[in-house]
Amino acid sequence: MGLPEVKLGLLPGFGGTQNLTKQVGVQKAMDMMLTGKDIRPDKAKKMGLVDLVVAPQSLESVAIQTAEGLANGSISKSKPKPKSFMDKMIENTSPGQYMMWKKIQEMVDKNTGGNYPAPYAIIDCVKYGLEHSSGLDKYKHEREEFAKLAATKESEALIGIFDAMTQQKKNPSKVNPLEVKKVAVMGAGLMGAGIAQVTAEKGYEVLLKDRDDAACGRGISYMTENWEKKFKRKRMTKHQFDINTSRVTPLADTTPSVQRHFSNADLVIEAVFENLELKRKIISQVEELTPDHCVFATNTSAIPIADIAAPGPEVRRPENIIGMHYFSPVPQMPLLEIIPHTGTSDEALATAFAVGTKQGKTCIVVKDVPGFYVNRCLGPILVEVSALVKEGVPLESLDKAMKKFGMPVGPITLIDEVGVDVASKVSTFLSSADLGKRMNGGDLSLMTNMVEKGWTGRKSKQGFFTYSGKKDKKIGPEVTAYLKEFTGGKVTNMSEADIQDRIVTRLVNEAAKCLEDEIIENPVAGDIGLVFGIGFAPFKGGPFRYLDAVGVTQYVDKMNGFSDTIGEQFEPCQLLKDYAASGKKFHG
Repeated sequence: MGLPEVKLGLLPGFGGTQNLTKQVGVQKAMDMMLTGKDIRPDKAKKMGLVDLVVAPQSLESVAIQTAEGLANGSISKSKPKPKSFMDKMIENTSPGQYMMWKKIQEMVDKNTGGNYPAPYAIIDCVKYGLEHSSGLDKYKHEREEFAKLAATKESEALIGIFDAMTQQKKNPSKVNPLEVKKVAVMGAGLMGAGIAQVTAEKGYEVLLKDRDDAACGRGISYMTENWEKKFKRKRMTKHQFDINTSRVTPLADTTPSVQRHFSNADLVIEAVFENLELKRKIISQVEELTPDHCVFATNTSAIPIADIAAPGPEVRRPENIIGMHYFSPVPQMPLLEIIPHTGTSDEALATAFAVGTKQGKTCIVVKDVPGFYVNRCLGPILVEVSALVKEGVPLESLDKAMKKFGMPVGPITLIDEVGVDVASKVSTFLSSADLGKRMNGGDLSLMTNMVEKGWTGRKSKQGFFTYSGKKDKKIGPEVTAYLKEFTGGKVTNMSEADIQDRIVTRLVNEAAKCLEDEIIENPVAGDIGLVFGIGFAPFKGGPFRYLDAVGVTQYVDKMNGFSDTIGEQFEPCQLLKDYAASGKKFHG
């Protein structure tokens, strides 16, 4: 059970903000309404949200018995659960209430950055109801606040994302997918183990294969640790834990039963190093072991699928090959890019989409081009960040400005989190691909020099920031000296708005260019891809809803200004120019 309205930029209507506090207390009610999270049955009963929890098989009979009991008086109407002493001290005394609302306000400020009006409206409605407990005025106030929220651009954007998620569940292929029972994952690293985890959790039999038992063991440990955390947090039962672990079979190259296990695999997902020769070698090995219908999906983030699937001695079934690009960490990241090459069969596309959706991912189908969609849009951002650093904009200012825009983390922190080496490889690869002038303007030696120094980000405890714990990070003296050398000692106090415009224009222009080049099918897929792929501010709805909100004409004028004063990399793509000239919108 839950009240998910806040996720749509709304508040719980029909008395939701007024009645829940009486049922479970203010603190628990605020937690439910402000987070929109689901409450498990056992917890719902414990907190007084429900009276009974029954097995599905008994629901009808118990419901009838309870209704009859309430009607004839043999069962008394339930009363709100008595508050604990501590809850009374917090919710029923002036000092307690003051501290409670102070903490709630601080939490909302921290989690929303002031960008989401719904949580503040929920707080206002609950407070108003407590202060006007008698009469119906509190319900009138709630209705008025609901109407205000429903008219906000934030609610429109969040509802747009919800509708897009629903729309993206429809399989784009014209044929039925294969019935997949067994999925093999090649590579037991963090990516492969993550793919294996979400696959096993959804009921598939999983083969996890790597070169030796030690590599397989690390992958199994990763999954087991994640499931143990879920079990300890009561997000998974012991029964489900045991079922999930039993579904995964680790296999090394030397395991005698490899051929028998692979003989009835329906889908193979490869998650090994970014090396074309290695990937084609794996395809050759897999095709020898698997049935003709088996679909082969590569998790490459950069290599063209057409190159991996090119017919030759190593590849005999190119029609079965497709890209399934997951994002790390796989169990947490909701997006999956599905990339067919020109020879991919409709059945392979339908199968990859069906499996991805069942894994709990929101899938977008993307054209087979360098960087696909999300990483292709990320490339110009990385270049622009290097340009801003070169101009002397402090790292903290870059992060602060983009967090203020609504991104979950700033670009400097993002590079450290994904890995400076990974960011360097992606940007260098795209600079030599087909993006042309759109990858101009920066100095990518910023990151290549750092990789040579071994500064690869959080994973090495040294990137742009120096890490000494889970949350402790700072810019150390070595990085300060390096940046002074890189910038020539230049320091620029650029405004937050200018930083945001410099970075976001590059991102939005590339997203529009992807739509122009039919890399993505429509603006809906483009919005979903960047909201779920890199965390584009959800309350803005994605790059295309953002353009609609600020006005394409205004945005094109801004980009032309940058193009004239900074460089041709800011020139808006033809699609944006056309929309600006016609006054069209991307959504409705």
